[in-house]
Amino acid sequence: MALKRLPRRLGHGEEASLIEHLGELRTRLLIALAALALGFVVSFLFHAHLIEWLTRPLPDEKKIVTFGITEPFFTAVKVSLYGAFALALPVLLYQLWSFLAPAMEQHVQRVVSTFVLIATALFAGGLAFAYFVVLPRAVTFLVNFDDELFNTQIRASYYFSFVSLALLGMALVFEMPIFILALVRLRVLTAQRLRSNRRMGIFLVVLVAILLPTVDPVSLVFETVPLLILFEASIWLSAFMERRWEAAALADDLATGEL
Repeated sequence: MALKRLPRRLGHGEEASLIEHLGELRTRLLIALAALALGFVVSFLFHAHLIEWLTRPLPDEKKIVTFGITEPFFTAVKVSLYGAFALALPVLLYQLWSFLAPAMEQHVQRVVSTFVLIATALFAGGLAFAYFVVLPRAVTFLVNFDDELFNTQIRASYYFSFVSLALLGMALVFEMPIFILALVRLRVLTAQRLRSNRRMGIFLVVLVAILLPTVDPVSLVFETVPLLILFEASIWLSAFMERRWEAAALADDLATGEL
C-alpha cells in the first residue's frame, strides 16, 4: 500500500492536469523532507564521529572551544544538518529529476541521466580533494598565522561553518566540466568558442578560486591548479562530444530519411 502512494513519473508528452502536477510536486517535496529528516536523525546519532572527522584537518595542538552553554548543542545540530543534506542528496536529486524528466524527450533524458552520474562523481571527487588536500594546508596556515602575536581560540560554530562551506564550495566548482558540457549540448557554447576565449576562461576560473571560502594563498594555489586542469579538460571533452553528437544526429537523419 505504501508503494502505491509514491508519485509515478510521467512519460514524455503524457498529459496531466494542473491539480495532478501540484499533487505530484507536493508528494515529492514531502519525500524530500522525509529524507532530510531521516538523514538528520542518523547524522545526529553519529554527530560525534562527524565532528571528529571535520576536526582532523586541525593541527594536533589546536583544540575546538565553545562559548556559552547552548553552543555545544547547536554545533551538533549544525553538523548534523550538513550530514543530513549529504545523506539525502541522492533522494533529493532523484525527486527533482523525476519531476522535470517528463518535459524532456527520451534521448535528452538519457543524456541528462549520464550527466547526473558524472556530476555525482565530480562532486565526490571535489569533496575528497578539498578534505584531503586543501583543508589541512589551509587550516594549518590560518591557525598558525602570526601565532606569536595572537592566542588563537578556534570557536566551534565559526570553524564548522568555514570547513563546511569550503568543502561544499570546492565540490561544486568541480562540477565545472559538466556545466560546460551542458552548455555545449544546448548549443549555448561551442568548443571553438571555448578555445578562442581561453584567456577569459582562465581569468574566470582564477576569480572563482579567489571567491571560495578559503582565503589564504596556500589554499588558493591548491584550488586554482585543479580547476585550470578541469577547465582545459572541459575544452577537449567538449570538442570530442561535439563530434559524437553531430555523428549521432547525422545517423538519426539518415535513419529517418531526412537526408
